Amino acid sequence: MNKSQKEYMTKYRTVKINGLDIFYREAGPKNAPTILLLHGFPTSSHMFRNLIQILSDEFHLVAPDYPGYGNSSMPSVDEFDYTFENMAKIIYKFVETIGLENYSLYMQDYGAPIGYRVFSMYPEKVQAFIIQNGNAYDEGLGEFWNPIKDWWNNKTPENEKKLHYLVTEETTKWQYINGTRNTESISPDNWIIDQARLDRPGNAAIQLAMLYDYKTNPTLYSQWQENFSKYQPPTLIVWGKNDYIFPEPGAHPYKRDLKDIETYILDTGHFALEEDYDVIAEKISGFFSSRPKIKAVIKS
Repeated sequence: MNKSQKEYMTKYRTVKINGLDIFYREAGPKNAPTILLLHGFPTSSHMFRNLIQILSDEFHLVAPDYPGYGNSSMPSVDEFDYTFENMAKIIYKFVETIGLENYSLYMQDYGAPIGYRVFSMYPEKVQAFIIQNGNAYDEGLGEFWNPIKDWWNNKTPENEKKLHYLVTEETTKWQYINGTRNTESISPDNWIIDQARLDRPGNAAIQLAMLYDYKTNPTLYSQWQENFSKYQPPTLIVWGKNDYIFPEPGAHPYKRDLKDIETYILDTGHFALEEDYDVIAEKISGFFSSRPKIKAVIKS
C-alpha cells in the first residue's frame, strides 16, 4: 500500500451533537467534492463501505449513523423524539460541526426524507442529488406500504402488532436478498450486523416510532417537488428495480421536476450497493466529471 492509498483509507470517527455521539465514516481528500451519504432502514453507514473504498481517491465521502442506528448513541424513545424532522436537524448540525460548506446528497430509503429536509433548510449548499431507492412521489409507495398506512390511519395495538415482523432477522435478511441476481454474492455480515443493532433492548420501539413518523413524509412531497423545480440540483438516480419496498415506479417521477437528470435502473433489489457498488461508483464518477460546476479540481 502506497502513501496515497493510506491517505484515502476510511477513518472511523465520532462527534458530539446535542449531547449524542454521532458516529461517521470519512474518507478521501477534503478538497475534493464532498458527498454526504445518508443510509436507510435498518442499516447504517456500513451500507456505504464498498462505495467509499472505491471512490475515496476522487471524492470526500462522509457517512454518518443516525441516532438509534449503527454506532451512534441510542437514547430511548422517552429520551429522544424519533422523527424524521429531528433526524434532519441532527444531520444538519452534524454537517455544520464537521465543517462541510457544500456537498452532494446520496440518499437511500430513510435517507431520502432526511436528505430532502436538509436540502429544504439550506438548498444553496447542496450541489447534487444521488438517489438510490428513495422516495419523493406518491407513485413510490406501493403494496408493501398498505398495512403501514392502515396503522397511520388507525393507530391501534392490533395494527401495530402486524408490523413487528419488520424488525425480525427473517425480514432483515429478506431486505438484502430479495430481488437480487445472485443471493450468494450478498454477505450475511449485512443482516447479522443490522440485526444485532435491532435486537438491542428498546430498539424495536425506536424503529416503530420512525415507521409511524414516516407518515409525515408524503405530506411534504409537494413542497419537496417545488424545491426540486426551483433549485434544480443535478440528479443521478441509481435504482434497484426489484425493490418491493420502494419499487421502480418511484424512480421515474423525478423527471417531472428536475431538468438535469440521469436515471439508471439496475437489475437488483433494495440494497443495490451490495451487488452493484462498482456500477454505481462508475455512474457517480461519470456524472460528476461531465458537470464541471460540481466537479471541483482535486489538488495534489
